Amino acid sequence: MQQSQSVSTKKIMSRRKIIINNFLICTGFLVAATAVATVFSYISDSLINVSMFYILSVLMIARYTDGYVPGIIASIVCTVFINLVFTYPYMELNFHMRGYPITFLCMLTVATITSAATTRMKAQSIILNEREKLLMEAEKEKMRANLLRAISHDLRTPLTSIIGTSSTYLENSDTLSDSEKSALIQNISDDSNWLLNMVENLLSITRIRDGNTQVTKIPEPLEEVVSAAVLRLKKRIPTAIIKVQVPDDFIMIPMDATLIEQVLINLMENAFYHGNSNMPIHLNTYIQDNMAWFQVSDYGPGIPGDRLSTIFDGATYTSQSTDSRKGMGIGLSICKTIISAHNGKITASNIADGARITFNLPLGG
Repeated sequence: MQQSQSVSTKKIMSRRKIIINNFLICTGFLVAATAVATVFSYISDSLINVSMFYILSVLMIARYTDGYVPGIIASIVCTVFINLVFTYPYMELNFHMRGYPITFLCMLTVATITSAATTRMKAQSIILNEREKLLMEAEKEKMRANLLRAISHDLRTPLTSIIGTSSTYLENSDTLSDSEKSALIQNISDDSNWLLNMVENLLSITRIRDGNTQVTKIPEPLEEVVSAAVLRLKKRIPTAIIKVQVPDDFIMIPMDATLIEQVLINLMENAFYHGNSNMPIHLNTYIQDNMAWFQVSDYGPGIPGDRLSTIFDGATYTSQSTDSRKGMGIGLSICKTIISAHNGKITASNIADGARITFNLPLGG
């Protein structure tokens, strides 16, 4: 009972707030229209100009108030004001003069229809915005589900490898040679580093606030961000060969530098493992159409055609290799989330002799 009364009280308070807000908006626009119309009535005797100011005020009232009633009431008030203040005899209502009844009836009709149409358009705009929000929420839920599937796959694969390798070492340590032991330990180390990379990805995604995919962006030098990403990758994969091309000009880009570095590392790491080539990985950056463009290219077998349109959706993919580091799930999905949060776009394509991932970032923030 108390909860029902509380809900009822909130509805009443909300309704009162709407009524007061509508009254203040109506009063403000009508007073402004009257003031401007008064000035123009001294400059020009044309009643049409005066009428236009009041019709404009009705449009603004319909735009910024809730419901049809304020606009319709404003239409009636405007019609009365024009007759009372701006037509002879002044300060007297007179609808009997020749032509006036038809003139004011037409104005009232136009103002009322305009008010109703404006209110309807505003209601339709609200409905469209709500639908867009629902679609965005559905997309977020889909992305969360894909991320969970990718996480379960990409974490399970290296963990299974670590467990299997360590069990082999423990069960056969007496019969294994030193080189075999070193190889097993190296495999455990590699898979552990891969797990660390995935944890870094998960930490990166948590930097994007829950429920709001926007990030805090600060202007950062393009060359420094690229350089930091390449250095971090070289520490993780010393054998990787990266060829970098950046603009000669000093470019500042609004971004979360840590997140963009993680994107570049993910893309270069994928290019290294999935390219499966001795050719260098190319990281090319350039400026075009007020956007900063980043391209990571490898010279391997390319991306399967049926994967190009879904490669960023978080679905897992494993190549023919048994290497546990070949998964392409969580990393690319997180890349898309980060780039989308920066108001950019990321795409995948095959080139003549490999694959290329391209993303852009607005220079204007």
